[in-house]
Amino acid sequence: MIKLSQPQIPEEAISDVVSILRNGQLVHGEYCNEFEKELADYLGVKHTLLVSSGTAALHVSLLALGIGPGDAVIVPDFTFTATANVVEMAGAKTVIVDVEETSYNLDPVKLEEKIKSWNGSEQLKAIMPVLEFGNPTNLKRYREIANHYGLHLIEDAACALGASDGELKVGSVGELGCFSFHPRKTLTTGEGGAITTNDSALYEQASLIRNHGMTKTDKGVEFKRIGLNYRLTNFQAAIGRRILPSLDKWISTRGELASYYTDSLKPLEAAGMLKLPEIHDGHSLQTYMIVLNEKFNRDDVIVALKERGIEANLGAQSMTTLGLFSKVNAQSCSVGSNLYRKGLALPLHEHLDFDDISKVVASLICELK
Repeated sequence: MIKLSQPQIPEEAISDVVSILRNGQLVHGEYCNEFEKELADYLGVKHTLLVSSGTAALHVSLLALGIGPGDAVIVPDFTFTATANVVEMAGAKTVIVDVEETSYNLDPVKLEEKIKSWNGSEQLKAIMPVLEFGNPTNLKRYREIANHYGLHLIEDAACALGASDGELKVGSVGELGCFSFHPRKTLTTGEGGAITTNDSALYEQASLIRNHGMTKTDKGVEFKRIGLNYRLTNFQAAIGRRILPSLDKWISTRGELASYYTDSLKPLEAAGMLKLPEIHDGHSLQTYMIVLNEKFNRDDVIVALKERGIEANLGAQSMTTLGLFSKVNAQSCSVGSNLYRKGLALPLHEHLDFDDISKVVASLICELK
């Protein structure tokens, strides 16, 4: 089976995990502290805070900014549900805006239209764009829009560790950046995530929220605010530390494989059978997703590819189509809905080679013709 994704855990990481399990320092410890420093250096930010998941990173970021009941946050339609879920869990209102057909990212034109026309009872407080599949397109524009309208910018960079917009690393542009280390991501710690910020006051609040609102003092511990347990374990951090030095190389490998996909699939695009993804410099390529023509049933294609020994899947969900947020977002998002129905994620990871990609392409051609 050619897997959709396949985590790569270095042997050194396995040895480190065994050592940690034997010495008993399982919760937040030295490996976490070092991994936070190394991530901050890699991303060019002042602070990095490890948390238990990408979802936790988003939730903590909203709480650190004081976003809650009476507030509203703009998110893209095409994303994983965590992006919208955390807004609702914080007590705020989710405002969904459609995405671009080519980048799959939040559409800046529609974003600004939504801000200008907003007449809800809640106060717009933040924009939370998703850098879908590692695509940094429009990141600087989101920052400009947020600045112009006095809104916070939270980067949902769950898929985008290692991506960059010019000289700026993803995670360094918004007030807060949020990453996931889920096994579908290029750098994984099993589960896990991180928050980045250059704002020391936000870092302090996020640190408290992550750990029950608790801080250590000479006299013991002090509880400064309401908080949660969103800590990452020491042995998870050990895995991330060993992968980080290889991240750029792995992203480069993914870029070569993605280019091979694109060259091989161009005849199908020319024939109107599918649309290829837009890939710019700086893309970290967590996923390679094509969009099938309306005449094809995407779910049937997934089943047919599986029978040929190839794992494929949908790309992401449409928040408006799911219906969970329909009461607060009656407006349809046609682009996001179509990407949800017709998007097909193909295998992409460091274990693959050009022969594997050729097999995927040949099988796809057989199913579409």
